[in-house]
Amino acid sequence: MADAPVPPEPALRPRAQPGPGVELSRRARLFVDGGDLVLRTRSGTRRLPVGGEGISRAVFVDVGGPDAERMGPPLPGTWGELQLQDSKGLLIGRVRLDDWLPEADQLPQRYVHGEQLLSRTGVAGLLAAAGIPLHTVRDADDPLVDRRTRQRVVSLAPGGVFPAWYWLTRGGAAAVWGATFTALLFSDAAAPWLVLVSAGAALTAPAARLALRAWTRLRLRRHTAPAASARITPRPTSGTRATVRFCRDTELRVERHDLVLKDISGQEHRLARRGPHAVTALVLVRVRSGEPVGVELRGPDGQIRVVLPWRQWFGGDGGRDGWAALRGALALPVTERRVTGQAAWPKGPALGLRLLPTSGRAARAVSRFPRTLVGVSSTAVMAVGSCFSVVHGVRLMDTHPAAAWTAVLMGVLATLLQAIPYVIHQQRGRFLLDRPACG
Repeated sequence: MADAPVPPEPALRPRAQPGPGVELSRRARLFVDGGDLVLRTRSGTRRLPVGGEGISRAVFVDVGGPDAERMGPPLPGTWGELQLQDSKGLLIGRVRLDDWLPEADQLPQRYVHGEQLLSRTGVAGLLAAAGIPLHTVRDADDPLVDRRTRQRVVSLAPGGVFPAWYWLTRGGAAAVWGATFTALLFSDAAAPWLVLVSAGAALTAPAARLALRAWTRLRLRRHTAPAASARITPRPTSGTRATVRFCRDTELRVERHDLVLKDISGQEHRLARRGPHAVTALVLVRVRSGEPVGVELRGPDGQIRVVLPWRQWFGGDGGRDGWAALRGALALPVTERRVTGQAAWPKGPALGLRLLPTSGRAARAVSRFPRTLVGVSSTAVMAVGSCFSVVHGVRLMDTHPAAAWTAVLMGVLATLLQAIPYVIHQQRGRFLLDRPACG
Protein backbone atom coordinates (compact mmCIF):
# COMPACT_ATOMS: atom_id res chain seq x y z
CA MET A 1 0.00 0.00 0.00
CA ALA A 2 1.34 3.42 -0.96
CA ASP A 3 2.01 5.91 1.79
CA ALA A 4 -0.63 8.60 2.26
CA PRO A 5 0.15 11.93 0.57
CA VAL A 6 1.70 14.62 2.71
CA PRO A 7 -1.01 17.08 3.79
CA PRO A 8 -0.46 20.83 3.41
CA GLU A 9 0.75 22.79 6.42
CA PRO A 10 -0.41 23.65 8.96
CA ALA A 11 -1.28 20.07 9.81
CA LEU A 12 -1.85 18.74 13.32
CA ARG A 13 0.17 15.73 14.51
CA PRO A 14 -1.34 13.31 17.06
CA ARG A 15 0.01 12.52 20.51
CA ALA A 16 2.62 9.78 20.50
CA GLN A 17 1.46 6.24 21.26
CA PRO A 18 3.38 2.94 21.40
CA GLY A 19 2.67 -0.33 19.60
CA PRO A 20 -0.17 -0.04 17.07
CA GLY A 21 -0.27 3.68 17.84
CA VAL A 22 3.00 4.27 15.98
CA GLU A 23 1.06 3.93 12.74
CA LEU A 24 -1.29 6.68 13.89
CA SER A 25 1.59 9.09 14.54
CA ARG A 26 2.79 8.52 10.97
CA ARG A 27 -0.57 8.70 9.21
CA ALA A 28 -3.17 10.58 11.25
CA ARG A 29 -3.42 14.30 10.46
CA LEU A 30 -5.93 17.14 10.77
CA PHE A 31 -5.50 19.77 8.05
CA VAL A 32 -7.23 22.11 5.61
CA ASP A 33 -7.70 21.16 1.97
CA GLY A 34 -9.89 22.76 -0.67
CA GLY A 35 -11.90 24.75 1.82
CA ASP A 36 -12.65 21.71 3.98
CA LEU A 37 -11.35 20.60 7.33
CA VAL A 38 -9.94 17.12 6.68
CA LEU A 39 -9.36 14.37 9.22
CA ARG A 40 -7.17 11.47 8.09
CA THR A 41 -7.03 8.40 10.32
CA ARG A 42 -6.23 4.70 10.11
CA SER A 43 -9.73 3.93 8.84
CA GLY A 44 -9.94 6.59 6.15
CA THR A 45 -10.52 10.29 5.48
CA ARG A 46 -13.39 12.52 6.56
CA ARG A 47 -14.10 16.03 5.31
CA LEU A 48 -16.06 18.75 7.08
CA PRO A 49 -17.03 21.78 4.96
CA VAL A 50 -16.13 25.24 6.20
CA GLY A 51 -18.58 28.10 5.78
CA GLY A 52 -22.17 28.03 4.53
CA GLU A 53 -23.99 25.16 6.25
CA GLY A 54 -20.69 23.85 7.60
CA ILE A 55 -18.26 25.10 10.22
CA SER A 56 -18.65 28.83 10.87
CA ARG A 57 -16.82 29.35 14.14
CA ALA A 58 -14.63 27.61 16.71
CA VAL A 59 -14.97 27.90 20.48
CA PHE A 60 -11.96 26.90 22.57
CA VAL A 61 -13.20 25.76 25.99
CA ASP A 62 -10.04 26.35 28.03
CA VAL A 63 -11.26 24.33 30.99
CA GLY A 64 -9.85 21.11 32.39
CA GLY A 65 -12.10 18.07 32.49
CA PRO A 66 -13.60 16.76 35.74
CA ASP A 67 -10.59 14.46 36.22
CA ALA A 68 -7.95 17.12 35.57
CA GLU A 69 -6.68 16.96 39.16
CA ARG A 70 -6.65 13.16 39.50
CA MET A 71 -3.45 11.21 39.97
CA GLY A 72 -2.16 9.05 37.14
CA PRO A 73 -1.98 9.52 33.37
CA PRO A 74 -4.09 12.27 31.81
CA LEU A 75 -7.53 11.34 30.55
CA PRO A 76 -8.87 12.59 27.20
CA GLY A 77 -10.40 16.05 27.50
CA THR A 78 -8.48 17.20 30.58
CA TRP A 79 -6.54 19.74 28.51
CA GLY A 80 -9.65 21.47 27.16
CA GLU A 81 -11.51 21.07 23.90
CA LEU A 82 -12.29 22.91 20.71
CA GLN A 83 -15.92 23.06 19.58
CA LEU A 84 -16.63 23.50 15.88
CA GLN A 85 -20.04 25.11 15.42
CA ASP A 86 -22.28 26.12 12.53
CA SER A 87 -23.72 29.59 11.90
CA LYS A 88 -26.47 28.95 14.49
CA GLY A 89 -24.02 27.97 17.17
CA LEU A 90 -24.90 24.26 17.02
CA LEU A 91 -22.12 21.77 17.60
CA ILE A 92 -20.75 19.97 14.55
CA GLY A 93 -17.40 18.61 15.68
CA ARG A 94 -15.25 18.35 18.76
CA VAL A 95 -11.44 18.39 19.03
CA ARG A 96 -9.69 17.37 22.24
CA LEU A 97 -6.48 19.35 22.38
CA ASP A 98 -4.40 16.64 24.06
CA ASP A 99 -5.20 14.30 21.14
CA TRP A 100 -3.12 16.59 18.92
CA LEU A 101 -0.21 17.45 21.20
CA PRO A 102 2.67 15.05 20.35
CA GLU A 103 4.31 15.40 23.77
CA ALA A 104 1.09 15.26 25.84
CA ASP A 105 2.15 12.07 27.64
CA GLN A 106 5.38 13.71 28.81
CA LEU A 107 3.83 16.79 30.41
CA PRO A 108 1.67 17.29 33.51
CA GLN A 109 -2.01 17.81 32.85
CA ARG A 110 -2.69 21.33 31.53
CA TYR A 111 0.95 22.27 31.90
CA VAL A 112 0.39 24.15 28.66
CA HIS A 113 -2.95 25.92 28.24
CA GLY A 114 -4.66 28.90 26.68
CA GLU A 115 -3.07 30.54 23.65
CA GLN A 116 0.17 28.64 24.24
CA LEU A 117 -1.65 25.32 23.82
CA LEU A 118 -3.39 26.53 20.66
CA SER A 119 -0.03 27.61 19.26
CA ARG A 120 1.90 24.49 20.25
CA THR A 121 -0.63 22.04 18.84
CA GLY A 122 -1.01 24.06 15.64
CA VAL A 123 -4.73 24.63 16.17
CA ALA A 124 -4.37 28.43 15.98
CA GLY A 125 -2.61 28.22 12.62
CA LEU A 126 -5.06 25.61 11.34
CA LEU A 127 -8.10 27.76 12.12
CA ALA A 128 -6.44 30.81 10.59
CA ALA A 129 -5.67 28.88 7.40
CA ALA A 130 -9.28 27.66 7.23
CA GLY A 131 -10.68 31.13 7.89
CA ILE A 132 -12.61 29.97 10.97
CA PRO A 133 -13.11 32.66 13.65
CA LEU A 134 -11.88 31.59 17.09
CA HIS A 135 -13.45 32.41 20.45
CA THR A 136 -11.85 31.41 23.75
CA VAL A 137 -13.90 30.87 26.89
CA ARG A 138 -12.73 29.83 30.34
CA ASP A 139 -16.06 28.81 31.80
CA ALA A 140 -17.82 25.59 30.81
CA ASP A 141 -21.18 27.36 31.34
CA ASP A 142 -20.37 30.19 28.94
CA PRO A 143 -23.22 30.88 26.48
CA LEU A 144 -20.89 30.18 23.55
CA VAL A 145 -20.43 26.57 24.71
CA ASP A 146 -23.03 24.46 22.95
CA ARG A 147 -24.47 21.36 24.59
CA ARG A 148 -26.99 20.65 21.84
CA THR A 149 -26.35 18.96 18.52
CA ARG A 150 -28.07 19.30 15.20
CA GLN A 151 -26.74 15.86 14.22
CA ARG A 152 -24.32 13.30 15.52
CA VAL A 153 -21.23 15.16 16.67
CA VAL A 154 -18.02 14.29 14.85
CA SER A 155 -15.09 13.57 17.12
CA LEU A 156 -12.01 14.79 15.29
CA ALA A 157 -9.64 12.38 17.02
CA PRO A 158 -6.69 10.54 15.44
CA GLY A 159 -8.12 7.18 16.51
CA GLY A 160 -7.50 4.63 19.22
CA VAL A 161 -4.24 2.79 19.76
CA PHE A 162 -5.90 -0.58 19.25
CA PRO A 163 -7.81 -1.30 16.02
CA ALA A 164 -11.54 -2.00 16.10
CA TRP A 165 -11.18 -5.66 15.18
CA TYR A 166 -9.06 -6.26 18.29
CA TRP A 167 -11.63 -4.70 20.62
CA LEU A 168 -14.43 -6.68 18.99
CA THR A 169 -12.50 -9.95 19.24
CA ARG A 170 -11.47 -9.43 22.86
CA GLY A 171 -14.92 -8.20 23.87
CA GLY A 172 -16.73 -11.07 22.16
CA ALA A 173 -14.38 -13.65 23.65
CA ALA A 174 -14.75 -12.17 27.13
CA ALA A 175 -18.55 -12.24 26.87
CA VAL A 176 -18.61 -15.84 25.68
CA TRP A 177 -16.15 -16.97 28.34
CA GLY A 178 -18.06 -15.19 31.09
CA ALA A 179 -21.35 -16.80 30.03
CA THR A 180 -19.91 -20.31 29.71
CA PHE A 181 -17.94 -20.02 32.93
CA THR A 182 -21.09 -19.04 34.81
CA ALA A 183 -23.03 -21.93 33.29
CA LEU A 184 -20.30 -24.43 34.18
CA LEU A 185 -19.98 -23.02 37.69
CA PHE A 186 -23.64 -23.65 38.50
CA SER A 187 -24.08 -26.94 36.64
CA ASP A 188 -23.66 -30.34 38.27
CA ALA A 189 -22.35 -32.05 35.15
CA ALA A 190 -20.12 -30.23 32.66
CA ALA A 191 -21.34 -30.55 29.09
CA PRO A 192 -18.43 -31.34 26.76
CA TRP A 193 -19.49 -28.79 24.15
CA LEU A 194 -19.75 -26.08 26.82
CA VAL A 195 -16.27 -26.85 28.09
CA LEU A 196 -14.88 -26.64 24.55
CA VAL A 197 -16.61 -23.32 23.89
CA SER A 198 -15.24 -21.94 27.17
CA ALA A 199 -11.72 -23.14 26.39
CA GLY A 200 -11.91 -21.72 22.88
CA ALA A 201 -13.01 -18.33 24.21
CA ALA A 202 -10.14 -18.37 26.74
CA LEU A 203 -7.69 -19.18 23.94
CA THR A 204 -9.02 -16.37 21.74
CA ALA A 205 -7.69 -13.56 23.96
CA PRO A 206 -3.95 -14.44 23.93
CA ALA A 207 -4.23 -15.53 20.29
CA ALA A 208 -5.75 -12.16 19.38
CA ARG A 209 -2.94 -10.38 21.21
CA LEU A 210 -0.35 -12.38 19.26
CA ALA A 211 -2.22 -11.56 16.05
CA LEU A 212 -2.18 -7.88 17.03
CA ARG A 213 1.61 -7.99 17.33
CA ALA A 214 1.89 -9.46 13.83
CA TRP A 215 -0.68 -6.99 12.48
CA THR A 216 1.28 -4.09 13.97
CA ARG A 217 4.53 -5.23 12.38
CA LEU A 218 2.83 -5.66 9.01
CA ARG A 219 1.18 -2.24 9.11
CA LEU A 220 4.40 -0.49 10.08
CA ARG A 221 6.20 -2.19 7.18
CA ARG A 222 3.49 -1.07 4.77
CA HIS A 223 3.52 2.47 6.15
CA THR A 224 7.20 3.02 6.71
CA ALA A 225 8.52 6.28 8.06
CA PRO A 226 9.77 8.76 5.45
CA ALA A 227 13.47 8.83 4.68
CA ALA A 228 15.51 10.82 7.17
CA SER A 229 18.23 13.28 6.21
CA ALA A 230 19.86 12.66 9.59
CA ARG A 231 19.47 10.04 12.29
CA ILE A 232 21.07 11.01 15.60
CA THR A 233 21.44 8.34 18.29
CA PRO A 234 22.64 8.89 21.86
CA ARG A 235 26.38 8.94 22.46
CA PRO A 236 26.42 8.95 26.27
CA THR A 237 29.37 9.61 28.49
CA SER A 238 30.16 7.61 31.61
CA GLY A 239 27.98 8.15 34.66
CA THR A 240 24.71 8.60 32.78
CA ARG A 241 23.48 5.02 33.46
CA ALA A 242 22.86 4.62 29.75
CA THR A 243 21.90 1.07 28.73
CA VAL A 244 22.14 -0.97 25.57
CA ARG A 245 18.39 -0.57 25.07
CA PHE A 246 18.57 3.22 25.40
CA CYS A 247 21.43 3.53 22.91
CA ARG A 248 19.81 1.10 20.47
CA ASP A 249 16.19 2.27 20.46
CA THR A 250 16.31 6.01 21.20
CA GLU A 251 16.89 8.29 18.24
CA LEU A 252 16.19 11.70 16.78
CA ARG A 253 15.29 11.68 13.07
CA VAL A 254 15.21 14.69 10.82
CA GLU A 255 12.71 13.98 8.05
CA ARG A 256 11.62 16.31 5.30
CA HIS A 257 8.45 17.44 7.06
CA ASP A 258 8.86 16.18 10.63
CA LEU A 259 11.33 16.14 13.47
CA VAL A 260 10.85 12.75 15.14
CA LEU A 261 11.95 11.77 18.63
CA LYS A 262 11.65 8.04 19.23
CA ASP A 263 11.97 6.51 22.71
CA ILE A 264 12.51 2.96 23.98
CA SER A 265 8.79 2.18 23.88
CA GLY A 266 8.88 2.69 20.11
CA GLN A 267 6.51 5.65 20.12
CA GLU A 268 7.35 8.53 17.82
CA HIS A 269 6.86 12.14 18.90
CA ARG A 270 6.45 14.02 15.62
CA LEU A 271 6.96 17.78 15.51
CA ALA A 272 6.40 19.91 12.44
CA ARG A 273 9.36 21.41 10.59
CA ARG A 274 7.18 23.81 8.63
CA GLY A 275 4.15 25.89 9.38
CA PRO A 276 3.24 28.25 12.23
CA HIS A 277 3.85 25.61 14.93
CA ALA A 278 7.17 24.31 13.59
CA VAL A 279 10.44 23.94 15.45
CA THR A 280 12.32 27.10 14.55
CA ALA A 281 15.44 27.37 16.73
CA LEU A 282 18.26 25.39 18.34
CA VAL A 283 19.62 26.59 21.66
CA LEU A 284 22.86 25.28 23.15
CA VAL A 285 22.73 25.65 26.93
CA ARG A 286 25.98 26.01 28.88
CA VAL A 287 26.85 26.43 32.53
CA ARG A 288 28.96 29.38 33.63
CA SER A 289 32.20 27.47 33.09
CA GLY A 290 31.28 27.04 29.43
CA GLU A 291 30.55 23.32 29.61
CA PRO A 292 27.45 22.37 27.57
CA VAL A 293 24.59 20.98 29.61
CA GLY A 294 21.94 20.41 26.95
CA VAL A 295 20.22 21.39 23.75
CA GLU A 296 16.77 22.95 23.41
CA LEU A 297 14.57 22.84 20.33
CA ARG A 298 12.09 25.71 20.45
CA GLY A 299 8.98 26.77 18.61
CA PRO A 300 8.31 30.16 17.02
CA ASP A 301 6.97 31.62 20.29
CA GLY A 302 9.99 30.48 22.28
CA GLN A 303 8.28 27.47 23.85
CA ILE A 304 10.64 24.58 24.51
CA ARG A 305 9.46 21.55 22.50
CA VAL A 306 12.37 19.11 23.04
CA VAL A 307 15.37 19.00 25.34
CA LEU A 308 18.42 16.81 24.78
CA PRO A 309 20.68 16.39 27.84
CA TRP A 310 24.23 16.83 26.55
CA ARG A 311 25.87 14.00 28.50
CA GLN A 312 23.29 11.49 27.28
CA TRP A 313 23.28 12.54 23.62
CA PHE A 314 26.57 14.20 22.75
CA GLY A 315 28.95 13.71 25.67
CA GLY A 316 30.54 10.42 24.60
CA ASP A 317 32.66 9.29 21.65
CA GLY A 318 31.16 10.53 18.40
CA GLY A 319 28.78 12.87 20.19
CA ARG A 320 30.21 16.02 18.60
CA ASP A 321 29.60 14.47 15.18
CA GLY A 322 25.96 13.91 16.14
CA TRP A 323 25.62 17.54 17.21
CA ALA A 324 27.10 18.69 13.93
CA ALA A 325 24.78 16.37 11.96
CA LEU A 326 21.76 17.73 13.82
CA ARG A 327 22.71 21.34 13.11
CA GLY A 328 23.36 20.61 9.46
CA ALA A 329 20.13 18.64 8.89
CA LEU A 330 17.83 21.12 10.62
CA ALA A 331 19.51 24.19 9.11
CA LEU A 332 18.15 26.34 11.95
CA PRO A 333 19.75 29.31 13.67
CA VAL A 334 21.79 28.21 16.68
CA THR A 335 22.00 30.43 19.74
CA GLU A 336 23.63 29.92 23.12
CA ARG A 337 22.57 30.77 26.63
CA ARG A 338 24.08 30.16 30.04
CA VAL A 339 22.53 28.92 33.26
CA THR A 340 23.83 28.99 36.81
CA GLY A 341 24.13 25.20 37.12
CA GLN A 342 23.00 21.89 35.72
CA ALA A 343 20.27 21.65 38.36
CA ALA A 344 18.73 24.85 36.95
CA TRP A 345 18.17 23.32 33.52
CA PRO A 346 15.52 22.91 32.38
CA LYS A 347 13.17 24.74 34.71
CA GLY A 348 10.14 22.57 34.00
CA PRO A 349 9.13 19.24 32.44
CA ALA A 350 9.82 18.81 28.76
CA LEU A 351 9.87 16.14 26.09
CA GLY A 352 13.25 14.42 26.15
CA LEU A 353 14.00 14.51 29.87
CA ARG A 354 12.61 11.09 30.80
CA LEU A 355 13.83 9.00 27.90
CA LEU A 356 16.31 7.09 30.09
CA PRO A 357 14.40 5.03 32.70
CA THR A 358 15.71 4.98 36.24
CA SER A 359 16.06 1.18 36.39
CA GLY A 360 16.03 -1.92 34.25
CA ARG A 361 12.65 -2.88 35.66
CA ALA A 362 11.22 0.47 34.63
CA ALA A 363 12.74 0.12 31.16
CA ARG A 364 11.13 -3.30 30.69
CA ALA A 365 7.78 -1.93 31.80
CA VAL A 366 7.97 1.01 29.41
CA SER A 367 9.14 -1.05 26.43
CA ARG A 368 6.50 -3.80 26.75
CA PHE A 369 3.91 -4.16 24.02
CA PRO A 370 1.05 -1.92 25.23
CA ARG A 371 -1.80 -3.41 27.20
CA THR A 372 -5.43 -2.35 27.15
CA LEU A 373 -6.82 0.16 29.65
CA VAL A 374 -7.70 -2.60 32.15
CA GLY A 375 -4.00 -3.52 32.26
CA VAL A 376 -3.12 -6.20 34.80
CA SER A 377 -6.77 -7.14 35.21
CA SER A 378 -6.91 -8.30 31.59
CA THR A 379 -3.76 -10.39 32.08
CA ALA A 380 -5.20 -11.96 35.23
CA VAL A 381 -8.49 -12.84 33.53
CA MET A 382 -6.62 -14.51 30.65
CA ALA A 383 -4.57 -16.55 33.12
CA VAL A 384 -7.69 -17.60 35.05
CA GLY A 385 -9.43 -18.57 31.81
CA SER A 386 -6.52 -20.78 30.77
CA CYS A 387 -6.43 -22.41 34.21
CA PHE A 388 -10.13 -23.25 34.16
CA SER A 389 -9.81 -24.74 30.67
CA VAL A 390 -7.39 -27.28 32.13
CA VAL A 391 -9.53 -27.86 35.23
CA HIS A 392 -12.72 -28.47 33.26
CA GLY A 393 -10.83 -30.71 30.84
CA VAL A 394 -9.53 -32.87 33.65
CA ARG A 395 -13.09 -33.28 34.97
CA LEU A 396 -14.11 -34.80 31.64
CA MET A 397 -11.25 -37.29 31.38
CA ASP A 398 -13.29 -40.30 32.50
CA THR A 399 -16.42 -39.60 30.46
CA HIS A 400 -15.33 -37.66 27.36
CA PRO A 401 -11.57 -38.10 26.88
CA ALA A 402 -11.45 -36.53 23.40
CA ALA A 403 -13.14 -33.33 24.54
CA ALA A 404 -11.11 -33.40 27.75
CA TRP A 405 -7.75 -33.55 26.00
CA THR A 406 -8.83 -30.85 23.54
CA ALA A 407 -9.77 -28.51 26.39
CA VAL A 408 -6.54 -29.23 28.28
CA LEU A 409 -4.42 -28.60 25.19
CA MET A 410 -6.24 -25.34 24.49
CA GLY A 411 -5.66 -24.26 28.08
CA VAL A 412 -1.97 -25.10 27.88
CA LEU A 413 -1.63 -23.35 24.51
CA ALA A 414 -3.36 -20.24 25.87
CA THR A 415 -0.95 -20.20 28.82
CA LEU A 416 2.06 -20.52 26.52
CA LEU A 417 0.83 -17.76 24.17
CA GLN A 418 0.51 -15.50 27.15
CA ALA A 419 3.69 -16.46 28.99
CA ILE A 420 6.27 -16.89 26.22
CA PRO A 421 6.27 -13.26 24.92
CA TYR A 422 6.46 -11.98 28.50
CA VAL A 423 9.32 -14.30 29.48
CA ILE A 424 11.31 -13.49 26.33
CA HIS A 425 10.85 -9.76 26.89
CA GLN A 426 11.94 -9.99 30.53
CA GLN A 427 14.97 -12.19 29.94
CA ARG A 428 16.26 -10.22 26.95
CA GLY A 429 15.99 -7.09 29.06
CA ARG A 430 17.72 -8.56 32.11
CA PHE A 431 20.63 -10.22 30.33
CA LEU A 432 21.12 -8.11 27.21
CA LEU A 433 19.28 -4.81 26.73
CA ASP A 434 19.14 -3.30 30.21
CA ARG A 435 22.84 -3.71 30.89
CA PRO A 436 25.26 -0.74 30.89
CA ALA A 437 26.22 0.42 27.43
CA CYS A 438 29.86 0.14 26.48
CA GLY A 439 31.50 2.72 24.30
